[in-house]
Amino acid sequence: MSFLAVLLELALVVVTMLVTASLVIVGPRRIVSSLGDFRWRLEICFIPLLALASVLILRWSTADVVLRLERRVFGNNITQWLFDFDRLFGPGGPVSLLQSFQSPTLTSYFVFAYVYGYAFLLLFPFIAYFALDDTDDLADLILAFTANYGIGLCCYVVFMAYGPRNFDPLLFDGLLYDAFPRIRDLTGNVNQPTNVFPSLHTSLSMTVFFFAWQTREKYPAWVPVAGVLAISIVVATMYLGIHWFSDVVAGTLLAAVSVYIGRNYTVREATESVRGYLGTRLGSGGRTDGD
Repeated sequence: MSFLAVLLELALVVVTMLVTASLVIVGPRRIVSSLGDFRWRLEICFIPLLALASVLILRWSTADVVLRLERRVFGNNITQWLFDFDRLFGPGGPVSLLQSFQSPTLTSYFVFAYVYGYAFLLLFPFIAYFALDDTDDLADLILAFTANYGIGLCCYVVFMAYGPRNFDPLLFDGLLYDAFPRIRDLTGNVNQPTNVFPSLHTSLSMTVFFFAWQTREKYPAWVPVAGVLAISIVVATMYLGIHWFSDVVAGTLLAAVSVYIGRNYTVREATESVRGYLGTRLGSGGRTDGD
């Protein structure tokens, strides 16, 4: 199956899920009302959306540069450290333990959660929060997503690591490609095999769940859906042999940090804070005793 066919299949399934969830959780009346004044809503979220788009374009357009930096400049291959940390929880670690329960049904479920559920989980909050009278939650979520990708990109540059399926194919099974081989073309176009620490699947999924919990009074039915999907995706990253347990822990911490940034800063404030921090660090690093 071609890359385009896989993409169309993914789009069809996810769009069906989005339409269903929008009608059930958001409601037709609220959706129609939000479409009537969509322009001012977009205007309010324009700066956060621009920041997110900039980080995504930077990430995708510099994939080769990032790969060269992590291998030739930093060269911090931490895969063995991640494996050793996981083994503190038993032989082979949590990944090996989860894969010991593998079955066709379980594998199909986790593949669905990892591919289709993940796309739905990330996209639906844009619809749900866009439909609210107050767009603050949407702006906060977009900034949190931006922080996720920005911090994650920095980590990928500094830390080079391979997931369990690439580290030791004899000990860990690459269940994603075994059960869903046609997804290889899609993942190969959007990801690198060394983009492991932290798990962005985990951080973004948990970010959505944290926001769902914080906005539970507005969308109470969304909380259990987001929770089940987020936890399923987190477990799927390990069950399918893609991420280590340490990647998941780091991803969850990144989600907490990103939510804090999204809730407490605007794009301008976050940018100024980063500039101030870097300026202080670089300035102090460049001073000598004679200054």
